[in-house]
Amino acid sequence: MGGGVGAKLFGVTNYHDIITVEVDKRGGQACIRGLRITVHDVLSYLASGMTEEEILSDYPDLTHEDILASLSYAADRERKTAVSSR
Repeated sequence: MGGGVGAKLFGVTNYHDIITVEVDKRGGQACIRGLRITVHDVLSYLASGMTEEEILSDYPDLTHEDILASLSYAADRERKTAVSSR
Protein backbone atom coordinates (compact mmCIF):
# COMPACT_ATOMS: atom_id res chain seq x y z
CA MET A 1 0.00 0.00 0.00
CA GLY A 2 1.60 3.26 -1.13
CA GLY A 3 1.70 6.48 0.80
CA GLY A 4 0.27 8.59 -2.00
CA VAL A 5 1.58 11.75 -3.56
CA GLY A 6 1.85 13.63 -0.26
CA ALA A 7 4.01 10.90 1.24
CA LYS A 8 6.54 11.21 -1.55
CA LEU A 9 6.63 15.00 -1.27
CA PHE A 10 7.59 14.86 2.39
CA GLY A 11 10.00 11.95 2.05
CA VAL A 12 7.89 9.54 4.09
CA THR A 13 7.74 6.30 2.19
CA ASN A 14 4.53 5.08 3.80
CA TYR A 15 2.63 7.11 6.38
CA HIS A 16 0.39 4.06 6.83
CA ASP A 17 3.23 2.59 8.94
CA ILE A 18 3.02 5.58 11.32
CA ILE A 19 -0.57 6.83 11.28
CA THR A 20 -3.01 4.51 13.05
CA VAL A 21 -6.76 4.58 13.57
CA GLU A 22 -8.19 2.68 16.51
CA VAL A 23 -11.89 2.95 17.29
CA ASP A 24 -11.28 2.92 21.07
CA LYS A 25 -8.53 5.55 21.03
CA ARG A 26 -9.25 9.28 20.72
CA GLY A 27 -12.65 8.56 19.19
CA GLY A 28 -11.21 6.82 16.15
CA GLN A 29 -9.14 9.81 15.06
CA ALA A 30 -5.91 9.31 13.14
CA CYS A 31 -3.13 8.95 15.75
CA ILE A 32 0.63 8.74 15.67
CA ARG A 33 1.94 5.17 16.13
CA GLY A 34 -0.91 4.21 18.44
CA LEU A 35 -0.11 7.05 20.83
CA ARG A 36 -2.85 9.33 22.08
CA ILE A 37 -1.44 12.16 19.96
CA THR A 38 -3.55 12.78 16.87
CA VAL A 39 -2.62 14.06 13.43
CA HIS A 40 -4.96 16.95 14.20
CA ASP A 41 -2.95 17.75 17.34
CA VAL A 42 0.31 17.88 15.37
CA LEU A 43 -1.21 20.00 12.59
CA SER A 44 -2.73 22.36 15.16
CA TYR A 45 0.62 22.82 16.89
CA LEU A 46 2.28 23.63 13.57
CA ALA A 47 -0.56 25.98 12.55
CA SER A 48 -0.28 27.83 15.86
CA GLY A 49 3.34 28.63 15.06
CA MET A 50 5.14 25.96 17.07
CA THR A 51 8.35 24.80 15.44
CA GLU A 52 9.11 21.15 14.92
CA GLU A 53 11.79 21.44 17.59
CA GLU A 54 9.27 22.82 20.11
CA ILE A 55 6.81 20.02 19.36
CA LEU A 56 9.48 17.35 19.71
CA SER A 57 10.66 18.93 22.97
CA ASP A 58 7.12 19.06 24.40
CA TYR A 59 6.25 15.55 23.15
CA PRO A 60 9.40 13.41 23.38
CA ASP A 61 7.55 10.31 22.12
CA LEU A 62 7.20 12.00 18.73
CA THR A 63 9.86 11.92 16.03
CA HIS A 64 10.69 13.98 12.97
CA GLU A 65 9.21 11.17 10.85
CA ASP A 66 5.95 11.34 12.85
CA ILE A 67 5.56 15.02 11.98
CA LEU A 68 6.32 14.35 8.31
CA ALA A 69 3.84 11.48 8.32
CA SER A 70 1.16 13.80 9.78
CA LEU A 71 1.77 16.32 7.01
CA SER A 72 1.79 13.58 4.41
CA TYR A 73 -1.47 12.11 5.74
CA ALA A 74 -3.13 15.53 5.66
CA ALA A 75 -1.89 16.22 2.13
CA ASP A 76 -3.18 12.86 0.94
CA ARG A 77 -6.59 13.43 2.58
CA GLU A 78 -6.81 16.87 1.01
CA ARG A 79 -6.00 15.45 -2.41
CA LYS A 80 -8.64 12.74 -2.00
CA THR A 81 -11.22 15.31 -0.85
CA ALA A 82 -10.49 17.54 -3.84
CA VAL A 83 -10.79 14.61 -6.27
CA SER A 84 -14.02 13.31 -4.76
CA SER A 85 -15.70 16.72 -4.86
CA ARG A 86 -15.33 17.06 -8.62
